[in-house]
Amino acid sequence: MNKEKYLDLTSGPILKTLTKLALPIMASSFLGTAYNLTDMAWIGMLGAKAVAGVGIGGMYVWLSQGLVSLARMGGQVNVAQSCGRGNRQDAQNYAGAAIQITILFGLLFSAVSLSFTRPLISFFNLNDAETYRDALIYMRITCGLILFSFMNLTLTGLYTAQGDSKTPFKANLAGLLLNMILDPLLILGIGPFPKLSVAGAAVATVGSQFLVMLIMILGIFRQKGVENVMRHMPLFQKMQGEFYRSVFRIGFPTACQGMVYCGISMILTRMVSSFGPGAIATQRVGGQIESLSWNTADGFSAALNAFVGQNYGAGKQERIRKGYHTSLRIISVWGLFIAFAFILFPVPLARLFFHEEAVINIAKDYLIIIGLSEPFMCAEIITVGALSGLGKTKIASIITVILTAARIPLALLLSHAGMGLNGIWWALTISSVAKGIVFYFTFHRVSQRLDV
Repeated sequence: MNKEKYLDLTSGPILKTLTKLALPIMASSFLGTAYNLTDMAWIGMLGAKAVAGVGIGGMYVWLSQGLVSLARMGGQVNVAQSCGRGNRQDAQNYAGAAIQITILFGLLFSAVSLSFTRPLISFFNLNDAETYRDALIYMRITCGLILFSFMNLTLTGLYTAQGDSKTPFKANLAGLLLNMILDPLLILGIGPFPKLSVAGAAVATVGSQFLVMLIMILGIFRQKGVENVMRHMPLFQKMQGEFYRSVFRIGFPTACQGMVYCGISMILTRMVSSFGPGAIATQRVGGQIESLSWNTADGFSAALNAFVGQNYGAGKQERIRKGYHTSLRIISVWGLFIAFAFILFPVPLARLFFHEEAVINIAKDYLIIIGLSEPFMCAEIITVGALSGLGKTKIASIITVILTAARIPLALLLSHAGMGLNGIWWALTISSVAKGIVFYFTFHRVSQRLDV
């Protein structure tokens, strides 16, 4: 195995091993954040209604990520555990099964999205015709070609399971650069390019995703030898049922969690829409600004997931516990940093994306309230990665779904108790704090049973 590309996560100093794997993933997450913020900054120049339209259309892109997480998580955990056991043949079969499922889900989701675009957008009860039109346009393009995004997520998981986080980072860097070039050209119509507005943002996004996918696919075959299990995976043949069943067993709870989580957010967005396009735009952009913390935590969580998966396969329980606590300490510091930034500098952050004073005031309240939950959200994400690496995706999903669902009645209660829109923001924060605490104690309970 090429040690420069693929890491044996079952030996060596824990902090060094985790950091070597996590840094490229976190850098990729930062690129993802920059990718989304770049879109929002340029779209923001078109006004709050355009931002709101992209936000509504983008909800279904988010929903789709919950679906593909079945293949990504199921493939990543099984490949990591197979690598930890030294069984490369099984790893190849799991990788092939995950890619096949990804392609099937991508095609099905595109077909449904294109067939039912109008009723799906109508769910949000948009009263503004311009916002509704932009949402239709953005959804048709991004969801119609969602396969590129699906492939990127699963390929990233399969690379990470083998300890290679550099290839996805390089691919995402290239995608970000292309997106940064295409956004102003296509959204604003610079030079010979026509002004495509929201459609331009969607085309730039899909074009960048295609480039990322192409680079990662080429990366499988550019390395010599048998380093990457995907190079020899049986992609064009049916695997034994046990490989599909294992991918579904591990990935299904995560997929349900992701899709239910998004569904709950859609209901909350419908509630937010009653406060106008500015409130929807704030929720959309605020979520992207917040991704400074959750994207970073998610990147470290992916590294911890592979670390835990390989060590669980190798039977090294104490190393798993030490890796978890090391990761938690590092990412909690980052969560505190983001919290202070949101609470102390909400207006300057809001002005990067909005130009209407009324919307800036809404965004200011959002950032201050949400900022209080950032360290707890980071703890939640890290712990989900650790539990999933152990194959405990079911318990992680149950906790997430129950406490996230509590946001709906809590938001109704607080918003009707005189807090208005801020009541919805407080519901998000309170539930995030609760999830962070519950997940921390859950991991300790589960990890104690590893020795039994």
